[in-house]
Amino acid sequence: MSPGSGKKGGEKQEYVKHPFLLSVDDVVQHLHTDIEKGLSSARILELQKQYGQNKLEGEGGVKWYSVLMKQISNAMILVLVLAMSLSYGVTDYVEGGVITAVIVLNVLIGFYQEYQAEKKMDSLKSLSSPSATVLRDGEITTVPSVEVVPGDIVQIKTGDTIPADLRLFEEMNLESDEKILTGEAIPVAKDVDAGFSGKDELTTGVGDRVNVCYSSATVTKGRGRGIAIFTGMSTELGKIAKSMQGKQRKPNRSLSRKDGGTLQPAKGLSLRIWDGIGKFLGLTDGTPLQRKLSKLAYVLLLCALLLAIIVFGVNRFDVTNEVAIYAISTGIAIIPESLIAVLTITMVVGMTQMRKRKVVIRQLSALEALGGVTNICSDKTGTLTQGKMITRRVWIPGVGIYSVKNADDASNPTRGIVTLGPAPTSRLEAEKQEAEKADELDQKRSGAALKFNEPEEKRRRVQNRAAKEQDDNDSNDNEEKSETPEIVPELKAFLQSTSLCNLATVRKDAESQKWLTTGDPTEIALQVFAHRFDSGKKKLVESMGWRQLAEYPFDSTVKRMSVAFRVPEEERTLIFTKGAVERILDLCVTVGVGEHEKKMTEEMKQSVIEQMNMLAEQGLRVLAIARRDWPEEINERSETPRESVERDLTLLGLAGLYDPPRLETKDAVRECTTAGIRVHMLTGDHPSTARAIAKDVGIIPKDLGSLPADVAESLVKTAAEFDGMSDNEIDAMPELPLVIARCAPDTKTRMIAALHRRGRYAAMTGDGVNDAPSLKAADVGIAMGMGGSDVAKGASDIVLTDDNFASIVNAIEEGRRMFDNIQKFILHLLVSNVGEVILLIAGLGFQDSYGFSVFPLSPLQILWINMLTSSFPAFGLGRERAAPDIMNRPPHSNKKGVFTGQILADMMVYGVIMGACTLLTFVIIVYGANDGALGDDCNKGYNPSCEVVFRARASVFAELTWLILASAWEFKSLRRSLFNLGIDHTTPANPSGSGSGNGNGSSNQTGGEKPSASDPELESQSLSEGSTWQRLRPNPNGRFHLFADLYENKFLFWAVVIAFLSVFPAVYIPGLNTSVFKHTGITWEWALSFGAIFVFLAAVEAWKALKRRFGWFAPRGFQDDLDRAVEEDRLDQGSVCVKGFLR
Repeated sequence: MSPGSGKKGGEKQEYVKHPFLLSVDDVVQHLHTDIEKGLSSARILELQKQYGQNKLEGEGGVKWYSVLMKQISNAMILVLVLAMSLSYGVTDYVEGGVITAVIVLNVLIGFYQEYQAEKKMDSLKSLSSPSATVLRDGEITTVPSVEVVPGDIVQIKTGDTIPADLRLFEEMNLESDEKILTGEAIPVAKDVDAGFSGKDELTTGVGDRVNVCYSSATVTKGRGRGIAIFTGMSTELGKIAKSMQGKQRKPNRSLSRKDGGTLQPAKGLSLRIWDGIGKFLGLTDGTPLQRKLSKLAYVLLLCALLLAIIVFGVNRFDVTNEVAIYAISTGIAIIPESLIAVLTITMVVGMTQMRKRKVVIRQLSALEALGGVTNICSDKTGTLTQGKMITRRVWIPGVGIYSVKNADDASNPTRGIVTLGPAPTSRLEAEKQEAEKADELDQKRSGAALKFNEPEEKRRRVQNRAAKEQDDNDSNDNEEKSETPEIVPELKAFLQSTSLCNLATVRKDAESQKWLTTGDPTEIALQVFAHRFDSGKKKLVESMGWRQLAEYPFDSTVKRMSVAFRVPEEERTLIFTKGAVERILDLCVTVGVGEHEKKMTEEMKQSVIEQMNMLAEQGLRVLAIARRDWPEEINERSETPRESVERDLTLLGLAGLYDPPRLETKDAVRECTTAGIRVHMLTGDHPSTARAIAKDVGIIPKDLGSLPADVAESLVKTAAEFDGMSDNEIDAMPELPLVIARCAPDTKTRMIAALHRRGRYAAMTGDGVNDAPSLKAADVGIAMGMGGSDVAKGASDIVLTDDNFASIVNAIEEGRRMFDNIQKFILHLLVSNVGEVILLIAGLGFQDSYGFSVFPLSPLQILWINMLTSSFPAFGLGRERAAPDIMNRPPHSNKKGVFTGQILADMMVYGVIMGACTLLTFVIIVYGANDGALGDDCNKGYNPSCEVVFRARASVFAELTWLILASAWEFKSLRRSLFNLGIDHTTPANPSGSGSGNGNGSSNQTGGEKPSASDPELESQSLSEGSTWQRLRPNPNGRFHLFADLYENKFLFWAVVIAFLSVFPAVYIPGLNTSVFKHTGITWEWALSFGAIFVFLAAVEAWKALKRRFGWFAPRGFQDDLDRAVEEDRLDQGSVCVKGFLR
């Protein structure tokens, strides 16, 4: 009996002998599975209950005690603990009890919220965990790896992480990297038919069981199918899981003298102690923003101690109970106790909203980084484009060009029509044909046969649109009577090559009557084209007898693929090859077959290249199709190198494939442009194809002649040109390329390095195994969730669940929204702290008859304000929608972080205003109306002499509460007036608080009309801040939208209203007011508290107006002469060209 390791919550997985010693039929019979149909849904549920999930014990899961210790150890709690201790020490048990309750409540609420948040983050991360392609109920589907069960039929290909231990029954040149198990760096070649006669499990090592693939190994080459035999802790990896789950220590932490000399033990121990202290205090653990805020917390703690010393000094260090209580008040006032909890919840909510916008966050640091991205390096296929290719043109030497028209379904070979036309022999002839067609379309566009005097580009665009409409009309009118062109020998040879040198499948489902495809989009397009002529691979193999002998998979280094097939009823072998045109042409000795066969001369090669260029200029991806006779024996185990096979080829033709841009790509690129983000397209396509798509989506201007010659020359490069340059030459370029064609993995890494040398903050997309280095090198690595390999996902920071470029823009917008909101609620919390400190420090001069300072606010009033009044509006600010111009301004600086010059200046200005207003109220009541009656010992409790002080405290408490609440509404925008926020109320409300209102999540924008003379403030803002005029004119219909603007964020609105009303019971409830808060009911003093609101609002509005008027702290403008040079082109084309080349 060969048992697998036991698994918690599941049974052991046992076999008579280890599956590598069993035949495939024996394994199938033991697991009750079916190679053709896979497991049924009912059987899967049974197996999942029987064996549990396919994961290792101890994977993931947040530890509750770690979260609890994190809550206890932050500086906000520590200062409260200090205040509690002092309160008990001076026998003020009421205050000490309340502070104790606040500590317990704060820890419990913070623990619950963060524990739930961490669990939610774990669940979100699991969405980006490795996936498996399995056959279930007769259909291929993709499931998370944890759902794989013994008996599943699993498909694997290059780049996949193997989800479970598999007994292979089919493979083609399959190799896997098993160094995680064996330590051997060389991939292991697999062999389904390997024999192990006379061997057993003990004498055959893991690396020698070549008919088995192992969980967590990576497929480095080829493809295969296998039966899942062990899952979870029963896998080979599960047997060493405990040793694999240990955490990696940081460098120089060793305690061995062998690693660092005699002093290494002392050095390692000290560093370990520092790591422990730093982690406990939050200084070395967490995201960059969390570490910055932890440092802020301890700086504030030091400030609290400094303030306490100041209090003691003013009282000549005669530290009585009263003096100690005052020191407690100042210490509590400077600490924003709820800051960490607000930040954690805001970030977790942000991760949830990212998930709704098709983005899974794998690293919290990516949330902070997204808003500062200045450059996006994106792949083309499937990201900027739809990733569903259609064979639009096929050039057959000596025959002509086959065109596919009106094909609206990439998977359906019956949709659309195929026509045959002559191929232009030169570019001059092609231009002549285009001119003739344009004249014909001009006639059809105008009943009067008038010619239109239009710009050339616009005329050509209208002609293309009219041509498409005419094609559609022609196809609709003639669909029934048009027939597929006959299959001539030249076309037959082309179809055989495209069909057989192909791994894609195309079939019509009998039940749904839908055409279903599997495989690479490029191969699907070629396979569908072959099916149009009833020459699909399945028919050729199963009905006509073609038999595959060998396969040389596509290799990114040589950019081609080849297969060997035995010709039916003939004793000869044909090699079929497809790949990049320039890689195939050099291997060809002839062109065409039959009577059209010609020698591949230099003149002929140039003719082929010209045909390729004409196809590429139409935005088509061009592939070359070739074949040759092979005189020798060849099979799957032949040692014949591909260099010997892929030579002396005959070129059969060129295929032009079209991958149309996604409908939302142009808008997404436009948003990047207006947001000061440059988009770079790094693609493996031909330069002409890449250039055509880049122009179509607006990455580069359609008329490069409007740019300076050196800039225009640098915008489009091939990988060979770019990689051939030294770093100094790249740095000397006026602009880095926006399009790199024929891109290799190393090219992406060099591009990231070049961007970093220019001080840029770059995001990089990737989907393959070879993209992992560039994803790691980028500031934000973005993996494709649908088409990406598990290796790429593991190296990334975020994963796009829809592989859509627009989702990257959504993520950046969401990152900017979160950054803005974090700034807003940090400002909101710190402004109140500054106001309280100013009030209390000034209050040191208010001394009673005993010489003790009388505090204008009691410690419990401060706690009430900081914990309850400020916290919920801060949560509300964290849920604010995106600012109207959030994607119309440059990226923020990740070096400065949230504490920008504007935030620091606003904090001081608003804090001083708040402190001055409350201080003035206290002075008016005590000195203006009551001749300075400060009473006796009013810090300790109520007595008749303290009536005036208690009434003044109540007024200051109400006033400070309301000013803080008013500031929450004012901070909805740091620059705009509260009465002119410019929120678009026609946009449906978004629960996330994001500004997204359209389908792809981009910001809605009202028209970009120029400011009029009646809008002097907005005109000044536009001119001083350099911002574009999109969504910057609030309330265009002239109506007053203040209430609607405030009510738009319902959480914030009700947090402010409820906190506003809570002041009245806090002031009037007997016992609570005098014993806890140390204030009493008031009458006429309410007028001062109410009046201060208007004074505060006026002062805040005046400061905002000054910032707008003089452009203080405004985002740096990013429109320049180059942008204006392409403006006419941009408006005419209806798409945005790249902005900000020459910042």
